[in-house]
Amino acid sequence: MEKTNPSTDQKIVNVATCLRDMARIQPYKRAVVCPCGRDSQGRQAYTHLTFRQLDIESDCLAQGLDDVGVSRGVRTILMVKPSLDFFTLVFALFKVGAVPVMVDPGMGVARMLNCLKESQAQALIGIPPAHILRTIAPAYFKGVKTYITVGRRFFWNGFNLRQIRNRHWEPYAMANTRADEIAAILFTTGSTGPAKGVFYTHGVFDAQVRTIRTHFGITRDEIDLATFPLFALFDPALGMTAIIPDMDPTQPARVNPQRIIEAIINQGVTNLFASPALLNRVGRYGKAKGIKLPTLKRVISAGAPATPANIEQFSSMLTDDAQIHTGYGATEAMPVSSFGSDEILNETRKLSEHGYGMCVGQPISGTDVRIIRISDGPIAQWRDDLVVAEGEIGEITVRGDQVTRGYFERPRDDALAKITDGDTFWHRMGDLGWMDKKNRIWFCGRKNHRVITEKGTLFTIPCESIFNNHPRVFRSALVGVGPQGRQEPIVCIELEPGDNGKNKKGLEQELLALSKQNPITETIRTILFHRAFPVDIRHNSKIFREKLAAWAEKKR
Repeated sequence: MEKTNPSTDQKIVNVATCLRDMARIQPYKRAVVCPCGRDSQGRQAYTHLTFRQLDIESDCLAQGLDDVGVSRGVRTILMVKPSLDFFTLVFALFKVGAVPVMVDPGMGVARMLNCLKESQAQALIGIPPAHILRTIAPAYFKGVKTYITVGRRFFWNGFNLRQIRNRHWEPYAMANTRADEIAAILFTTGSTGPAKGVFYTHGVFDAQVRTIRTHFGITRDEIDLATFPLFALFDPALGMTAIIPDMDPTQPARVNPQRIIEAIINQGVTNLFASPALLNRVGRYGKAKGIKLPTLKRVISAGAPATPANIEQFSSMLTDDAQIHTGYGATEAMPVSSFGSDEILNETRKLSEHGYGMCVGQPISGTDVRIIRISDGPIAQWRDDLVVAEGEIGEITVRGDQVTRGYFERPRDDALAKITDGDTFWHRMGDLGWMDKKNRIWFCGRKNHRVITEKGTLFTIPCESIFNNHPRVFRSALVGVGPQGRQEPIVCIELEPGDNGKNKKGLEQELLALSKQNPITETIRTILFHRAFPVDIRHNSKIFREKLAAWAEKKR
């Protein structure tokens, strides 16, 4: 995938090269499989592209994009649902050296529009609703000069995808992009602050592909159920078949578990990427029905911590050899660490349930992790005395080839998130945790979610685990109300689905008794019950504690 430009001595890396390699190695293997309705008997029908077809289709589109001005360096908003067109377009954009701009539509229209405006995009490729949006909110698309509709074009201007597709295929001479050249702008969900555009280079994508393949032992004969569209883009580069599930990717907590299980069984899926919310919904159904999924070799869960109980529940459907890997990372740095369900259930579970935090495993090979003193301000230069003692909670920082180097047009956020260290840099994850003697990371929550009281600092994940042990509690959330430094800690409780909420007073006393039994929660004196926590759209797992804190302020 890499070669060197002799005139500059810089590595030439284009992530689309992976697809071309796979088209040569396994041309007739299915690359992308998409559901396309049901037959008269209710059976799911599928359509697909092989690796050869995906390479050819993306070549034809690349030439067409080039012809209409979507070329190297052109920032291009991509608003297309998971589909064959989505995969074809992404690789066509990579081939021409354009820069896809991807924003999660589930974050809400207002926030999404702000992200699109911030990206300063010059082209837009989208389904009809995306073009309707740009016609009623033109101020957010001022720099866009080229419009392409995927699907039927109605009253708006621009091209249709069919129009620009080159009918006569010739291998496209993809752009000789450098390893440090921007490949995409991916916006964070903004679950703990404003959504920010993270710029990915071709070198970062390349490092992620190599890391994921090596760490998880992924081979070319595998089949992945792609429940998260951005992660699915790695599948063709890894040589895996990507199965697009019949689901709304912005609502994994509301997924129909029967359709997920149907896809796994129909397609012989070996790898599943799932948020904890999807794991819980499918695992709860599968365990109750006694369903087994013998083809699954591994499940990779990320987006938020997956509780041991959630992992145990889903494991009931797997064979003894299969593992659920809980990954740790972020849009800015992925993956950072990971480890399997055997170690979680047999070793770290009891510690997590007693308030030690959520263990997320050892750093992945080639990734450096250090825990530094908690600070809310920028740190310009790395110093070894920033690192805390073993076992002390601090901020998690990471360094590695798969770590992105900055945000798009956000110098202040760069200053808060990056620490220069010679020719390299460290990324501050904004997460708190500690490392044990086995070099495992224990995640303790977000830095800006810590509750600073007059008697000390409380961390969300350790405190919440104490309350989550109660059988009626689905999840809990620690929030602080009042002035900084003198906050009152309050725990919000969401009951298990189906719980009728009877005798809340008695339940409150039981939870307060639990709190008093543990030194990390003994100062918590207030319990509030909330019908359904506000959570992030992308994974439906990260709790919006800021919203809960405002709600708690009014309720107490």
